[in-house]
Amino acid sequence: MRILLTNDDGIFAPGFAALERIAHQISDDLWFVAPAEEQSGAGHSLTLTRPLRVRELGPRRFAVAGTPTDAVMMALGHLMNGDRPDLILSGVNRGPNLAEDVTYSGTVSAAMEGTLAGVRSIALSQAMADYSHGKESFAAAEAMGAEIIRRVAASDWGGDGVLLNINFPARAEPLGVRVTTQGFRDYGHIRIDARIDPRGFPYYWFGYGREVETPGHRTDLEAVREGYVSVTPMHLDLTHHQTLPALERALHPGG
Repeated sequence: MRILLTNDDGIFAPGFAALERIAHQISDDLWFVAPAEEQSGAGHSLTLTRPLRVRELGPRRFAVAGTPTDAVMMALGHLMNGDRPDLILSGVNRGPNLAEDVTYSGTVSAAMEGTLAGVRSIALSQAMADYSHGKESFAAAEAMGAEIIRRVAASDWGGDGVLLNINFPARAEPLGVRVTTQGFRDYGHIRIDARIDPRGFPYYWFGYGREVETPGHRTDLEAVREGYVSVTPMHLDLTHHQTLPALERALHPGG
């Protein structure tokens, strides 16, 4: 199958090299179109106020001076010359994309863009035991990524605006794979770490809120924390259908 590879950490990121090694276990028909520089936290943003520049780095390998969404749109709409991919893989992100992370994540948003275009798309992210530069390990993703992708690609998943969000735990040998729901962090316990820079001015780091435990521990947060690979199907239709009848009654009380 023809596979398009992209990410949000930039085309030269070590996680993108790991994704290439994973994809080569599945197919030799690969395209590489990714942001020229890191775009972490870009979400599903699209560049509209400046021109996009594209640099060809090699056969089927392009760096786009824009967001992950830009990269996917450029690949599908121009660079691939109408030869649509059968699958889009986005990642492997340096760090997990769990719970509400998916609303900020460029990695997940690239998969969303592919899904909007009607291409089956998967976001892949790797939790880290050590985030120090040069010490990042994508061992779990490389050990299990290709087989998981093969299995889900052979299934009837896909269509109707559904993408997959896969997160690998920090341990090199995961305990297994869990199909999970999206978790939730308690924003009432968000941590803001205030510090002072060398010139005496304050600056801040955001820290995560605590995880909300669920019966059966079936969320992505709990699975990855416990050492499992998390596979979460996500739907682009954000409509809360259960609320529709209540709104109808409120706005049209006479029926």
